[in-house]
Order: sequence, then structure tokens, then C-alpha cells
Amino acid sequence: MAGRGGVANDSATGIPRWDGDIPPQCQPNPSMFKLSANMTWVEAREPIHADIDAKKTNGIGPGMPFANAVLTKDPNIGLVGSVTCAIGGTSISRWQKGEFLYEQLVKRARLALQSGGGYKAMLWYQGEIDTIHKQDVELYGGRLKRFFHDWRSDLQAPMLPIFQLAKLIKFEINSLVDPESGLATLASDHEKSFKNCFGRLM
Repeated sequence: MAGRGGVANDSATGIPRWDGDIPPQCQPNPSMFKLSANMTWVEAREPIHADIDAKKTNGIGPGMPFANAVLTKDPNIGLVGSVTCAIGGTSISRWQKGEFLYEQLVKRARLALQSGGGYKAMLWYQGEIDTIHKQDVELYGGRLKRFFHDWRSDLQAPMLPIFQLAKLIKFEINSLVDPESGLATLASDHEKSFKNCFGRLM
């Protein structure tokens, strides 16, 4: 998820605009950095994906509150670096091994490691566009599992924790979403915790 919190269409122009409101849990911290689009470490600030998902209007995303939560839990952890890669509105098929977005993801993650960092976790929030076509719904579970497997394998981090941030899918709105499908795993009981952690993201 590149971050759409606080983004709405301007009432006069219809153009998406970010309201600029930054909640306390999304505030910058001297110990928080991000890998920029030009592959340099810079202070992390919202909208954190502005230079990555540059063709869209970005707002608040889950990266900053997650990093702040880590530092709150353990202030002595040192520096927290976010390797931002999300592109809004992309299907899981575009994140398969061999595709441009996947290869960029691996390239950026490896560079972070070379610059002295270490992999601690991955945040994953994606899938809305994969509810449009029945075939994508049916294939989603397998594609997601393959993506996670390839990602861990290419980073040589088989036990890397992956936090799948999920928002409840409204099955009654989209009849294509089969409760037994792979996509339906996104509709787990994460909605409450997601709202608690990232209230304005909704």
C-alpha cells in the first residue's frame, strides 16, 4: 500500500489531493529513515511513498506508524530503515518474480543490506484490484504464496516475518470473492487491529 490516507478528490477540480494532516503515530523521528527512489537513505516523512509512487497523489500509509511503534516498544533499537516499494493499484501478478516491480523490490532490499542494514520484517497490504475479475480472485492465493516464497528465497531470509495488513472485504458487495478463495484470507480478523493501529488510513 503506497498510502491513500487523507487523500480525497478536490471538490472544485476533482483532482485527488492530500489534506496534509499527519497523525501523531505518523510523525517523523530522527531514528527513522527510508530508502529514496534514487537509492539513498533520507529521513522518513509522510507521504513516505511520494517519490516511489510518483504518478499518484500519496497520503498516509502504514510504514511510518509501524516504524514509530517499533521505536516506542524498544527506544534502544537504534535506527529503523524503511525500504519503500509500494505502487498503488497494482495486481499481485505484477509482483511475481521476473516482473519489473518484483525485481525492483529485490534490488532495493539488497541495496539496503549492502549499506549496513538488516532485514527485520516486511509489511504487505495489497489486493483490492484483484477482486475485479473472477480469474484473479481464484488465482490470488497461489500467486501470493509464490510471491512470499520467492521473496524470502531471493533475500536468503527464509524466516523473514511478513505482516499482511488486511482490511475486511465486503463479500456482499463483490460476489466474485469466494470465502474459500485465497483472496478471502485478506478478510480475516485483522480489521480491528488495523483500524486501531492506522485509524486514519481507512
